[in-house]
Amino acid sequence: MASISNLPNLTPATSAGSSRSSSSSSVLPRSFITLRTLNSKLSSSSHLSLRYNQTSRPSLLTTLHDLYEKEGQSPWYDNLCRPVTDLLPFIARGVRGVTSNPAIFQKAISTSNAYNDQFRTLVESGKDIESAYWELVVKDIQDACKLFEPIYDQTEAEDGYVSVEVSPMLADDTKGTVEAAKYLHKVVNRRNVYIKIPATAPCVPSIRDVIASGISVNVTLIFSIARYEAVIDAYLDGLEASGLDDLSRVTSVASFFVSRVDTLMDKMLEKIGTPEALDLRGKAAVAQAALAYKLYQKKFSGPRWEALVKKGAKKQRLLWASTSVKNPAYSDTLYVAPLIGPDTVSTMPDQALEAFIDHGTVKRTIDENVSEAEGFTVHWRSWE
Repeated sequence: MASISNLPNLTPATSAGSSRSSSSSSVLPRSFITLRTLNSKLSSSSHLSLRYNQTSRPSLLTTLHDLYEKEGQSPWYDNLCRPVTDLLPFIARGVRGVTSNPAIFQKAISTSNAYNDQFRTLVESGKDIESAYWELVVKDIQDACKLFEPIYDQTEAEDGYVSVEVSPMLADDTKGTVEAAKYLHKVVNRRNVYIKIPATAPCVPSIRDVIASGISVNVTLIFSIARYEAVIDAYLDGLEASGLDDLSRVTSVASFFVSRVDTLMDKMLEKIGTPEALDLRGKAAVAQAALAYKLYQKKFSGPRWEALVKKGAKKQRLLWASTSVKNPAYSDTLYVAPLIGPDTVSTMPDQALEAFIDHGTVKRTIDENVSEAEGFTVHWRSWE
């Protein structure tokens, strides 16, 4: 049985599979979105729970503002759909960036009429489904980047990013991922775009090469401490290999997935079935995150890091992803409230975001129980 500090590198079905290289005939590598999905009749318009008042444009002080100003954690929003102006009320409430993924775009495109006109025009002009999909995605990313540019400028490239992911079909393709990342960066052509690359074993070298090319990266789908350390090393290697004298505009976040870890571990604990094992349900993810933060502090210190700092390098911030609660028995802020700490990002979907705004407490918590997290790891190893 795997220890908490060395969980297997889990990859969702949409991001795994046999190795596939990109097709030279495609504008971009194939996405997982299907012909049936895009050809289906796009139905009722999507909507958000908030609407932006174009006349008053209120600045609403919320716990999200406190999260950033008092504890140094950047709250991001894990969703994107048209019209992107629906992001404005979130920005007013303290959101400082946006993450997206192919599943988010699949839902947006297939449930909103907002994409119909552009999609119809693209198809009528002779675009294949794959190329049409990417043009829809690129437009949304470009428009969202424009909204977050002021934050990007105000923070000197530390915040205000919008993330777009390379095709999950490339999760086992090192070279194809590098090519896709470079092309996406070129076609989006926005200073504050993050190119998302999965932390699969074949893509860790891709991260290094893309960073070395001067492209900022959101490394996604990190599930274990061991893989996280490999991601940090890829970032440092990339910075050193870039040859740039000024590294201040090459940044990165490492997206550590939390709730999915508990989903896996809880099933294993339930199989063990002892009272001690059952008492540990819902605790693995937060414990591992605390250990990840400890590793982050260690790796971004010392002579090697200080040499990069002299060239303007910025730390690769930890980003807590998969922050929605999968088990309704758990607190709806379980994967936000215990993971607050400086130089981190928490990206939240609607449920987690609204819950934290409504009743979240802002205080540094990420390293409050490191010794307990380490003890939890030892306790788990006793069952191996």
